[in-house]
Amino acid sequence: MIRISPVSIWVTLRHGLRLAGCAAVAGLWAAATAHATCSDSPRPGVDWAGCSKQQLMLEGKDLSSANFSGAFLSGASLQSTNLQGTNFSGSELPRAAFVGANLTGANFEKALASRADFHNANLTKASLFKAEFTRVNFAGANLAGANMSDGGFHRNDFTGANLSGANLTRAIVPRGVFKGANLTGTDFSQAFLYRSRFEGVDLAVAKGLTQHQLDEACGDATTKLPDGITMPKLWPCGED
Repeated sequence: MIRISPVSIWVTLRHGLRLAGCAAVAGLWAAATAHATCSDSPRPGVDWAGCSKQQLMLEGKDLSSANFSGAFLSGASLQSTNLQGTNFSGSELPRAAFVGANLTGANFEKALASRADFHNANLTKASLFKAEFTRVNFAGANLAGANMSDGGFHRNDFTGANLSGANLTRAIVPRGVFKGANLTGTDFSQAFLYRSRFEGVDLAVAKGLTQHQLDEACGDATTKLPDGITMPKLWPCGED
């Protein structure tokens, strides 16, 4: 039978604890050094999570894969900026300007925006899941394949926007404007479309629309309807 002395056991335990402590300290140090500060210069991958960047002027910069989660970007100007893959989850974007910006694959999950401008921006396959956008301008924007499910888009302007393949399942879209929008494969299942404007729009190529949804929306004789849906009695709605 092999005997192990108490001293040997203590030495072994102490050595193991020392190694574990070193590993923990190293992990904390790596996390601290990896997290950038709000004063860091703009660059691809910069970490400005939770930072207040009001009136930020970064037109034409490369901020791809940056982290703006929880940031406050009131009045920020990010026109023609490369924001591909950037994280805006939980951020606040009142009156922020993203005109012509590359937001391919960007994450706006649970972001808040009012009167922000995404005119002609590229939001292909971006995530706007549970985002709350009020009076936001998406005119001419490319939202192909975007996930907008469960989001609130009150009085948003989608004039001429490309929403092909976008997911608006359960989205709240009252008084939205879709004039000239491409809705090929757009999923409106259970979406709330009260007084949204679809005059002259091809809805036959969209998915998930019901008679009840369109009875509450606005269109006219030039609106193309999905199979099985008839023109609501209250169309055209007139000016809102």
